[in-house]
Amino acid sequence: MAQKSSKLVHRIMVYHNIFFQKKLVIYLIPYYGIPILLETIYYSRLFKREAIMQKPEIRKIVTFEEETLVEGYKSADTPLRMFAVAAVVTNPWAGRYAEDLQPEIKAFAPVLGKLLTDKIIALAGGADQIEAYGKAAVVGLNGEIEHASGLIHTLHFGNFYREALSANTYLAFTNTRGTANTPIMVPLMDKDDAGRRSHYLTIQFAIPDAPRDDEVVIVLGGATGGRPHHRIGDRYQDLKDLGHDLNNPAAV
Repeated sequence: MAQKSSKLVHRIMVYHNIFFQKKLVIYLIPYYGIPILLETIYYSRLFKREAIMQKPEIRKIVTFEEETLVEGYKSADTPLRMFAVAAVVTNPWAGRYAEDLQPEIKAFAPVLGKLLTDKIIALAGGADQIEAYGKAAVVGLNGEIEHASGLIHTLHFGNFYREALSANTYLAFTNTRGTANTPIMVPLMDKDDAGRRSHYLTIQFAIPDAPRDDEVVIVLGGATGGRPHHRIGDRYQDLKDLGHDLNNPAAV
């Protein structure tokens, strides 16, 4: 009997440590069947976690769209449409440190890249309607900025959108951390000309219940054109004024 009690105490301590690390408060009753129950709970969660790591667990898809008809008290010659599609995804690394992020990046990024690309093109009314584009990620409080970065700063994600638009520039981006209803900022730039200032735009919206602490919001954004009444010139004129070579703008 003493040996059974000793084993029971040991198992209780092990399970207490496991659940304490997961920030769950468990009150254990000294009954022999309870460790078996806890073992079942622990391993079922472990198996679920492994399943999640194989593909993204998407809680919801959110779309955003706005159309600007008047800017600066003057009607726009052409209304400007800006739109975004966001996936609210379980963060596979939330609450722990993982040295190697690549397995999940390679599993998640292509799925999210294709899904969001298909949806934003449909929202725009066709790939030919999108002149400016960008991306963003917001990780919840139990995650790292590296987690937000990892899922969008990879060709396994961005190339779906870039290739669908036959684009030549990199995707402008933000990667931040926040709570539910955090403002999501998606910077945009011309898909073919990074120096075209008229298309330097920012989409701003929020999702009231996301990201949760263990989630990350992954976003693609787009616009049908540049700012109405654009009149500040472009980057190339500044380079000429400063005497810089257009092919070597930093003069290095």
